[in-house]
Amino acid sequence: MARLARRPAATLARLLVLPLLAATACTGGRPGDGQTPAADVPGDIVVASGRDVTGKNGVRQQLIDAWNQRQEQQNSGYHARLVELPGSADEQRSQLLGALQSGSAHYDVVNLDVTWVPEFAEAGLVRRLSDGAVDHDVIPSVAGTARWKGKVYAVPFNSDVGLLYYRRDYLSRAGVQRTGPDAIRTWRDLLGLGDTLDAHPPKGYQKLWTTQLAAYEGRTVNAVEAFASATDDFALTDDSGRYDGSPRELTDGIAELRKRTAKPYTLDSAVSSDEASSLSDFEDGRTAFLRQWPYAYGALHQSFTEQQLGVAPLPGRAVLGGQNLAVTMSSQRAGKAAELITYLTSAQSERCLLDAGFAATRTSAYTDDGVRCASSSASGSGGSPSASPTGESTDHMPRDAAGRPGYARGILLPALQRAVSRPRTPLYGAFTQTFIAQLGALFTDDPPSDAVLAGRLDEALRRALPG
Repeated sequence: MARLARRPAATLARLLVLPLLAATACTGGRPGDGQTPAADVPGDIVVASGRDVTGKNGVRQQLIDAWNQRQEQQNSGYHARLVELPGSADEQRSQLLGALQSGSAHYDVVNLDVTWVPEFAEAGLVRRLSDGAVDHDVIPSVAGTARWKGKVYAVPFNSDVGLLYYRRDYLSRAGVQRTGPDAIRTWRDLLGLGDTLDAHPPKGYQKLWTTQLAAYEGRTVNAVEAFASATDDFALTDDSGRYDGSPRELTDGIAELRKRTAKPYTLDSAVSSDEASSLSDFEDGRTAFLRQWPYAYGALHQSFTEQQLGVAPLPGRAVLGGQNLAVTMSSQRAGKAAELITYLTSAQSERCLLDAGFAATRTSAYTDDGVRCASSSASGSGGSPSASPTGESTDHMPRDAAGRPGYARGILLPALQRAVSRPRTPLYGAFTQTFIAQLGALFTDDPPSDAVLAGRLDEALRRALPG
């Protein structure tokens, strides 16, 4: 799988520091007011995170390097260190839970998947932050992922949302006149193109679309997108994380998922695909459409031109992903850790994340041309692309006049604004494992009816998320 172009590190603009920690979290002043909280001990601030999809020495590391440069200039005695956790998202969650509960690893800041915030907050592993830690510039749908039971426990760092990538050239050769985002607003629009492509199949083409249906979180995401499209105000859990779904709601969602993943339209290997394998199938030309995350925009433009590749909002509702930064309860540098989070989630830092291929969490990163990534200014390039030894840019991502990814303002931002969250519960691990296991029956050679499968799923969810 092609990686996004690497960006050179550079010092970022100096930023105002917002008070992040709630009054009860510090005993000697707020971050940024010139005082050091009494509990703070100079030394390393350890940030635990999953893999950076922008590659080795990616944009997250560059932002931390820039903050460290500020600390060196101020002789503050603090230094941030990024620790990337190996394994899948589930394995990373287990590592973080085990480390924080046992005290076996000393993390000051943890980069939590948006679905983990209720669990870590409920377990008392991360500190409550001030309400102002998440301000009005954060996209409202994204801001909701940082709260649990009305309180703020994290700050959105980078977001994610399901998108629909498609082959413009395939559709054009099949005689499809309209291939822009406005032409694919519903799943009926999308599935209707299957017959056209079957009648005029491009070389190497097999099925209309592919996605991630293997027995992992990808299956849950695809299912929630179908369920949320079938039911208004879809949630499945109440404000306390207890199950409050119904067999009728589940039946409608299963029917929608069955329609979307029907064999005449869906690549056979989708039932065992994750992000990497589905991306490869699309790159190899086996499908005309692909459901994927924003990082694929840069990756796919390493293989395709703008004339070949298009991107549109996912028809129906799309699921929100992403990661949020939280201060651990065990941190001895809570005040300075909060200051680091403020820096990493500022408007300028969010613009750096957007330019590198992540989905930024702040509206201003998409709409305010005055918000710039300092590394972009230093390099004189909108996207800060790295260069090959021959001097040729390796960044093939289309960009707008301000240097953002070309689809950022018109496609990505509206998709994030409309996105829905997966069920929010401290027992999310139990929820997703139940969803994955029960919905597996839909992809067998002899699947049960919608109503039968919904009944099984309803019973299993009541056991997994007791009221």
